[in-house]
Amino acid sequence: MIKKPVTPSVGRTPSPFVSFSPIPGLLAFSIALASGSVLANDDPFGGEDSLWDMSPEELGEMRVTSISSGSETPTDKAASMVTVITSDDIEAMGARDLDEVLETVPGLHVGRNPIANMPKYNFRGITSTYTPQALTLINGIPVSSLYLGHPSLVWGGMPLKAVEKVEVIRGPGSALYGADAFAGVINITTKGAKDIPKGTVGITAGSFDSKGGWVSYGNRETAIDVGFTLEYNETNGYDETVKADAQSLLDTITGTSASIAPGSINTGKEMIDMRLELGQEEWVFRLGYQGRDNVEAGAGVASALSPSSRFSSDRINTDFTYNFNNLSPDWNVSARASYYYNDQQVEKNNILFPAGTNTVFPLGTFPAEPLFPDGAIGNPEFREEQARFNLDSQFTGFDNHIVRVGAGYFWGDIYEVTEQKNFGDTVLPDGTVLPLTPRPGGLEEVGDTAEAFLPEKDRTNTSLYIQDEWLFADNWALTTGIRYDDYSDFGDTVNPRAALVWATTDSITTKFLYGRAFRAPSIAELFVTSNPVTLGNPDLDPETIDTYEIGFSQQLSRELLYSANIFYYEIDDFISFVLDTSSGAQQAQNVGQRKGRGFEYEISYKATQSLKLLGNYAYQKATNKENSKDIGETPNNTVYARA
Repeated sequence: MIKKPVTPSVGRTPSPFVSFSPIPGLLAFSIALASGSVLANDDPFGGEDSLWDMSPEELGEMRVTSISSGSETPTDKAASMVTVITSDDIEAMGARDLDEVLETVPGLHVGRNPIANMPKYNFRGITSTYTPQALTLINGIPVSSLYLGHPSLVWGGMPLKAVEKVEVIRGPGSALYGADAFAGVINITTKGAKDIPKGTVGITAGSFDSKGGWVSYGNRETAIDVGFTLEYNETNGYDETVKADAQSLLDTITGTSASIAPGSINTGKEMIDMRLELGQEEWVFRLGYQGRDNVEAGAGVASALSPSSRFSSDRINTDFTYNFNNLSPDWNVSARASYYYNDQQVEKNNILFPAGTNTVFPLGTFPAEPLFPDGAIGNPEFREEQARFNLDSQFTGFDNHIVRVGAGYFWGDIYEVTEQKNFGDTVLPDGTVLPLTPRPGGLEEVGDTAEAFLPEKDRTNTSLYIQDEWLFADNWALTTGIRYDDYSDFGDTVNPRAALVWATTDSITTKFLYGRAFRAPSIAELFVTSNPVTLGNPDLDPETIDTYEIGFSQQLSRELLYSANIFYYEIDDFISFVLDTSSGAQQAQNVGQRKGRGFEYEISYKATQSLKLLGNYAYQKATNKENSKDIGETPNNTVYARA
């Protein structure tokens, strides 16, 4: 999990870019200056007629993005398929949480895991039990837990008062962002001093006993720019009935009647979110905190309803970036150090199966009396730390080339693994293992024993990347890049990319894209043990994906813009949790090859000054390459429209 190599400009610094447009309106060739600051007259290529220098009125509905190559580039000229959603868009759609925003992106479906109703960001039909194939960044830095490879089982959502912009790459991004940018990349840019009025305060209230409030403050009139946002939200969660759960099946097998279903899904939670940004022209410091308390179990950790279970989590992320401006006429360099802390805690017993549940013994036999009168209880907890250091540079000394080179180091450690549980495995004289049988001592701490659900593990990664952006004709630009990653527990991997952008006419742009991505198995996929829900597999191979894409966009007028693209991908050694019949748990397995194809279309029309229409349509078909069966879990067709 490697941080984004560059970040948007900070403080009062103009957004870093260089641009070139020999024919007005044909081509914007924008290259990041590795978070350095450069003024328009420092552009080694451009001129006064650069598309980047066009006014907002001339650009019309065109958006700009920095996620594809690190620079702020019009989306139609970006080196990937990108959707940009601004804070104005968020306000217009009335979204209250990040997941509601992401549901508006074509090709991205927000699914749900039964555990705490955790979101699953499924790009283009790529889905698994926890879907770690999507990389989530906050201000360009990954917020993925080593445990499962995604933000957290106790993620709890992300409110939006502190969010300035959300950028989404649909497709692989490993050539820039490392081994977890597999199916797509989500970058959340938070508000700084320039984005926040002097001071605001507000309260909210809604259905399901939802309430909250926020306060924000911004100041650019002091020696150091200050941006601050604090939010609090709580809710009892929406009321949806679960007609049958995993315990319903156990009741049928064992003759018990322990299931709580039909019953309500449990999605209540309390959230505190804080963002602080301090900056000057050369540097920026950010601090973020996300506290989650009384997070309910959703449909249950073992897919059995558990209304009394409660979880909590604290997440802290902080980073410092320094831009070494004007080291030489041809070089710009930036350095960034970041730290991330995450934990998973159990506030009230995590009841995997409710009171009165029983154990299935060999040959379908079971005890006359339920073995778990208080339910099967497992309370897994852990803490983790991550540290990153990245050095990024850009060289502009070659004609019509911008070369970016960077290096990074990552260290992550899962520690203080603890677990209380009242069950274990019983081994019969003939060697048969009976999972989920009562412990003689009842609920006991097993964190320092072989029965703990997860061993304490760490992981390091070093990375090198190089990217070249070459303007080889007036209306053709070629972006090529390659990244090398070396993992302490998985060896090395190389991920290339190529993007050919053709300014076909003064209003039409065509893209030809290729990218390869890699994902190392998460710590849970490798090492989870003694767990009735999921089991790890130390023999896993990493996942790889190759994606091919053609994109097309046209700005018919200042008010009307549309884009379309088709894609095809192939995945090797895809990892998913598969039922292990001997234990009844889901075990991580390389399930073979997958492939997918699809089509995405977006349109935006500003009908009047006060009326805007937009929408998108996406089709995807993801299949098992060996038997051509549909993977499922993600809609084949999605339509979104908003006025």
